[in-house]
Amino acid sequence: TTFQDGGEEVEDGAVYNVTLKKVQIQQAANKGARWLGGEGDQLPPEHTVRQYETSKIRAIKAGTLEKLVENLLTAFGDADFSYISIFLATYRAFASPRAVLELLLDRFGNLEASSHGEVSNLNSLESEMVLRAEIASVLRAWLDQCSEDFREPPDYMCLLKLLDYLKNNMPNSDMESRVQNLLKQFQDQEVEAVDGFCSTSSSGLIDGEELEISNPEEFSSFQDHVVAEQLTYMDVMLFRRVVPYHCLGSIWSQRDKKENKNLAPTIRATITQFNAVTKCVISTILGTRELKIQQRAKIIEKWINIAHECRILKNFSSLRAIISALQSNSIYRLKTTWMFVSKDVLLVYEELSEIFSDHDNYLTSRELLMKEATSKFANLDSSEKENQKKSQKRLQLQKNKGVMQGTVPYLGTFLTDLIMLDTALQDYVEGGLINFEKRRREFEVIAQIKLLQSSCNSYCLTPDQKFIQWFRRQRHLTEEESYKLSREAEAAADTNILSPKSQKSMVKRISTLFLGTDVFTPPKEQPPKSSPVGGSSGESTDSASVSSCEFNHSENEDVCVTPVSSPEDPLKKVQLRPLHAAGRPKTPAQGSCSDKGCSSKGSVSDPGSGSDSGSIPSRDSVPGSAPRVLPVYNRQSEGSCIIRVSMDGLHDSVYKSILITNQDRIPDVTQRALLKHNLEPDAVEDYELVQVISEDKELVFPRDANVFYGMNSHVNFDFILRKRA
Repeated sequence: TTFQDGGEEVEDGAVYNVTLKKVQIQQAANKGARWLGGEGDQLPPEHTVRQYETSKIRAIKAGTLEKLVENLLTAFGDADFSYISIFLATYRAFASPRAVLELLLDRFGNLEASSHGEVSNLNSLESEMVLRAEIASVLRAWLDQCSEDFREPPDYMCLLKLLDYLKNNMPNSDMESRVQNLLKQFQDQEVEAVDGFCSTSSSGLIDGEELEISNPEEFSSFQDHVVAEQLTYMDVMLFRRVVPYHCLGSIWSQRDKKENKNLAPTIRATITQFNAVTKCVISTILGTRELKIQQRAKIIEKWINIAHECRILKNFSSLRAIISALQSNSIYRLKTTWMFVSKDVLLVYEELSEIFSDHDNYLTSRELLMKEATSKFANLDSSEKENQKKSQKRLQLQKNKGVMQGTVPYLGTFLTDLIMLDTALQDYVEGGLINFEKRRREFEVIAQIKLLQSSCNSYCLTPDQKFIQWFRRQRHLTEEESYKLSREAEAAADTNILSPKSQKSMVKRISTLFLGTDVFTPPKEQPPKSSPVGGSSGESTDSASVSSCEFNHSENEDVCVTPVSSPEDPLKKVQLRPLHAAGRPKTPAQGSCSDKGCSSKGSVSDPGSGSDSGSIPSRDSVPGSAPRVLPVYNRQSEGSCIIRVSMDGLHDSVYKSILITNQDRIPDVTQRALLKHNLEPDAVEDYELVQVISEDKELVFPRDANVFYGMNSHVNFDFILRKRA
């Protein structure tokens, strides 16, 4: 089979990509071979005659909503077999379920007035059967893949409209009974509130229970694998509930608007759980002042072992949450405590941390996730022999149980890719047509999420109510509390029995482990700063998407979640330390870091930064089409790039990614930035755009400057939108 690019076909309201597919359909003996009695499949190529068939594949590239809906009925005829799945997974970015259903049923599903090309002869019974079969096929796929689209309590208008159509056109069919059952199911179920998804909500406490700081003895009583299994159980329950279209950049990026405070509750729930795990780690380590150095080190070791168990279970969400907590400023700065962590455990910690290295657009974690997405068990490789033996032993126990494992991903990776796609690709193309090529690219990410959700059905875990109740009743420390306790713990450790000689020996042991002969130098101590962001009380951790702590001060666009926040000020968001600067010493290649931020490039929210390859990985939607390099952050390419803009004073720690070209001037960029931050775009003249060069230097642009050519391309593409004096 070979493919050839057939160009484009333009119709009224639609543009199609055409690919010619050449397939061998028969191989027969030539005339001379037949005279000798030979058969085609037994002869060498020179004695055979091949017959080929060329078919045309049409894949819609852009179109009006009417054309896109009509294409649901013709896609199979055009050999675009994935179109229905792509449309159903992404249409919420440009249309509502009601609009699509009305077009499908009233315009194209009406047997008396249909203008559908293939069934223009309405007097034919065969034509009616063809149309009925096509409509039924689309509706069946809709109910199979996206039944949540019809959950519209209390009226269920779309479901009732669909039921009415089926009663009139397909009476007593399986489809009709299925819709009736779905309607009854929705009506019987109570509408789940956002807190209903949250496994860490205080509403889950038994009457009379109160939040409490962790008791070290009680925490130590839980076996490492039990804790990992219970965290995985909670993560699996939440991840399976994630509605894939909630992850689309055009939808998730609207979460900060006041009217969208309940938008995407399934994603907010995963964020809350991620933060709860991170806070639990910090609270168990710092919550008890009376702990000795060795006891605190044992708790750190226990969490590293739990993280390793999460790795065996292929739970990358809780694994990253634990690593993030251990790399937070308040835990990382406990240098004396880290000296008492055993060498073997430190090696495990180093290997687990490397999974989430930001090198080459987080290539390690991406490749590992794709490698193990559908594998039965984790593929564990370790450079340390003892750790390898331990891992294989635990893995063998899992295999002996005969139960396959699923994979729980770190959702922030997918959210980031979808946000970057939404930023880099236009929603509409020339003529006001919906850019469906963008939706095909988004579906590649959505399909990965769905695949991983399906794999989660392989888990066979049961809840341990004792641990879950313990986990829910933990009182989480604020950033200020954890930093204060961290300083107290370190001060107490400094006055302990360690002599200067033994301290030097400990430091040398850790520095040799990580950096050869270099000296282990913790960062300068400085309390982290908080920055106000928009959001309602109690939702500070929900106002952005999942993340760990590896974001510097310029890399919080859409992906920063505060692992620790203050109940006194729920509108505060604080930053944790960058991944390579916390929990282990930085390497020269990673740049220098301080508590204020990090000079190195790259973050989960930013697939191109700090990477030579730069563009978001993708596959072509249609065979034969050439791949296209998308604009990326921190690099100007083909007359475009992506910059990050924050609002001075309002959102000074939350950045929005904005695509600019070499034609964009200050008013255009300012207007888009205001829209991204959900502010009125009319006040363009009241703002000035500033590029951050360093901590004490800024580049201020004139009112009508060309941003692309005027910006400094040798520093991070970080901008501030500030009201004019």
